[in-house]
Amino acid sequence: MRVGGHVGGGVRGAVAHAQAIGAETIQIFAGSPQTWKAPTFSDTDAAAFREGVAAAGIHPVFLHGVYVTNLASPKNNIRHMSIGAVASHLAAANRLGAAGLIIHPGAAGDDSLDAALERVVKGVGRALAQVEGDAWLLLESCAGQGTTIGRRFAELQYVLEAVDDPRLGWALDTCHVFNAGYDLRTDEGLAAMVEEIARTVGFERLRAVHLNDSKTPLGAQVDRHENIGEGHIGQEGFARFLRHPAFAHLPMILEVPGFQRKGPDLENIQRVRALAGLPPVTPEVVARARQAAAQVATEPAEALP
Repeated sequence: MRVGGHVGGGVRGAVAHAQAIGAETIQIFAGSPQTWKAPTFSDTDAAAFREGVAAAGIHPVFLHGVYVTNLASPKNNIRHMSIGAVASHLAAANRLGAAGLIIHPGAAGDDSLDAALERVVKGVGRALAQVEGDAWLLLESCAGQGTTIGRRFAELQYVLEAVDDPRLGWALDTCHVFNAGYDLRTDEGLAAMVEEIARTVGFERLRAVHLNDSKTPLGAQVDRHENIGEGHIGQEGFARFLRHPAFAHLPMILEVPGFQRKGPDLENIQRVRALAGLPPVTPEVVARARQAAAQVATEPAEALP
């Protein structure tokens, strides 16, 4: 298991931000998450990023797709732009040496689930066909808000099997599955989720976990992240999840608000490591993190996403 988080700074600033929180694995935006615009970093920036994460021992690296995409949309123009956005960010993942791009499958709107799933299948297939490289495209489990795709593992299974591309996989978000009704707080609830995953989407293509507590109770179908152990899943729930052999080998990426409300931080990472039975971040890493945090704090605002 490697523990890290989503970090700011983009391609140029991500390594410094990762070091400031003691992250072993990271997720970044390669461009603005609120626009359709393709990532525009230079080859020099890409090379510096790859060298930086390698020197810092940070791996694996993931990109997160932009929020405007909706491969399930019944609107042709939205689907067309979504396919282009997914393809451009997957290409960016390959340029950066990232393990994969994590995306939300989308929402059906006023249409049926079956029709929406077919649109996701076609969109994912077309995006993958446009991009060569080793980076995976990972579909994220969702909280079940509105008509979003992925509240049940069988929905992700359908897309993976229909597309049948070895670069297609999935990512699990603990806040999302809890809000979708999977109770991580009990042995019975966790065992039931593990059994459902095993007979549907499977563990073979599970490549990452978004590790987030939930501000909202079980089954609320709302996506509101909380710091680890401070929400409705709680410390016992995370200890149970993190020590389960089905998840113990996966990269854990925090997307929490942080105890200073500045995003994933060293305190959350230390808490995850303790709950997982891992040794704490070493004093040497903590010292480097404090130095890096001071450097990050002096960066101009325009350098941050």
